[in-house]
Amino acid sequence: MSAPANDHPLDLESPRFSIEKPAARYDKQGERPDAERLVAAQRAFGRDFGRAAAAYMESCIHCGNCAEACHFYLTTGDPKYTPIWKLEPFKQAYKREAGPFAWVYRALGLKRAVTVEQLEAWQELVYDSCTMCGRCTQICPMGIDIAGLVGLARHAMFEAGLVPHELWAVAERAEREGSPLGATPKVLSERLEWLADDYEVEIPVDQPEAEVLATFSSIEIMKYPESLVATAKVLNRSGYTWTVSTRGYEATNFGMLSGNVAWQRSMSLKLIEAAIACKAKILVLPECGHAYSALRWQGANMLGRPLPFRVLHISEFLAESLRSGRLKVRPLAMAAAFHDPCQISRRGGATSAPREVLAALGVELRETKDAGARNFCCGGGGGVVTIHRADPLRHKAFEIKMAQLDATGAELALTSCANCRQTFDDGRAHFGWRREMGSLLELVAGQLAD
Repeated sequence: MSAPANDHPLDLESPRFSIEKPAARYDKQGERPDAERLVAAQRAFGRDFGRAAAAYMESCIHCGNCAEACHFYLTTGDPKYTPIWKLEPFKQAYKREAGPFAWVYRALGLKRAVTVEQLEAWQELVYDSCTMCGRCTQICPMGIDIAGLVGLARHAMFEAGLVPHELWAVAERAEREGSPLGATPKVLSERLEWLADDYEVEIPVDQPEAEVLATFSSIEIMKYPESLVATAKVLNRSGYTWTVSTRGYEATNFGMLSGNVAWQRSMSLKLIEAAIACKAKILVLPECGHAYSALRWQGANMLGRPLPFRVLHISEFLAESLRSGRLKVRPLAMAAAFHDPCQISRRGGATSAPREVLAALGVELRETKDAGARNFCCGGGGGVVTIHRADPLRHKAFEIKMAQLDATGAELALTSCANCRQTFDDGRAHFGWRREMGSLLELVAGQLAD
């Protein structure tokens, strides 16, 4: 049952926010002794103790503002979900081993050495209850990038073999097969072939040269194939030469989400090398939030030099193409609410693009409370949607989204991230919620005009 529209989603006295504490559980990969796991974690911590991380570690004033920004804390009232507390092992290791007063902390026993048992206990906090949405980062008065530090903490967890099993499994499959959901080049080629036939749309594959390289997320390929068709319709109408490359098409990056930098680099380089091979001027990313974060903002770091092409999220490509006249759309007299994906809007800065697209469509946009860069996460980002034991907590966080969208009274709900869309589908099924989350891309493709 969805939350009533007039019930404030942050009322912690409401019985809706009672939540059973999950049974203690942690997952391990491999059969290494705990001592080896700890050494691996400490080594990873040390690699990430750079200037920025050190400045952040020294800056926290323990004000608690980050707690008031976190959907997991707000919907449970449990102080362990305070964002900065999720970094305690990372901070503890820094203070004891690398900080300017490390010798004092060691000599006086003010900071104990991190233990494997502590890392095991923190697995839930670093993975299950953090989507790395960045709302805590945005609110921090000291400018600490808490979400970014959680990403660094995951590096050590992965090195120690302490990743939630489901997240580790999809990341490992992506590295091994090229796709976390089994959308191998053969599967992609077959799917594109039948989509081209069924929808009578041209989908060029493996062209030697193209101005635009189109990429997809595995969720789109396997669950939302209409998004592939919509991409083709938009690109065909845009006037650009374009292609899909079976050498590099999978935009999701579970290497980044799991904490494995080598796997993150491997997935990113496949896209980068495919774009370079076909001399693309633009690489268009699909409706996927963390794909945007991984390639738009971290891709050059993975390559080791500036990318020789532009990287645009599909919403940015749509806005730019509508602005330039490459695309024209028929007006749509409807009211819509828009869910801003965290990694695209708050962490990525592409907040205005979907609003420009909706304005071009003539859609009446009814903003939710805390819209745009302050939008609440859907609760499934950062790989959380893959972790089954996190479902009760994620569903509680999702109640914020239901209440805010219902309060708009809009007949249509849209987003530009397939992972968010999947989380909304899951929440809709769990709560029996009436509202369906739609795709901005698919809406535009359905309204294309000559």
